Amino acid sequence: MAAIQVLPDLLVNQIAAGEVVERPASALKELLENSLDAGAREISVQLAGGGAKLLKVTDDGGGIARGDLALALARHATSKIATLEDLERVASLGFRGEALASIAAVSRLTLASRHNGDKHAWVINAEGPRLTEPEPAALGSGTAVEVADLYFNTPARRKFLKTEATEYAHCEETF
Repeated sequence: MAAIQVLPDLLVNQIAAGEVVERPASALKELLENSLDAGAREISVQLAGGGAKLLKVTDDGGGIARGDLALALARHATSKIATLEDLERVASLGFRGEALASIAAVSRLTLASRHNGDKHAWVINAEGPRLTEPEPAALGSGTAVEVADLYFNTPARRKFLKTEATEYAHCEETF
């Protein structure tokens, strides 16, 4: 066996997730930033188990088109920058294109969205590296991201979480 090897994509994504999603409050921060960047005027948050069992953020922002749902969960995919000049002038919060991909890599994630002007919403599910095909969904305008079982596939990361009350307090502070 070679001493140096290329890591499998799933492991790369889980390592990246550890950098972006340190705890449920980190995931909440990223989702709130996405909502604000989408022009949301109203954002609701639901938590269970301090955010580790369930973290759901729903907004009334611009939404994501059906054809972009899978891309929204891909690494290094963003609607906010395309050139070095864009990067140098970045004026949005969540511009890296890492948040949703990283969260999806370590959770069971459901992304439902209704893009402005579309007749109905679409939903896609991710569990680790597996994505479903988009399916029609019931949702008003905007986006709903449901993160269930954070770190279900990375128990080493999960063991560093504090009590539910402590994790909830971190989420409350972030909000």
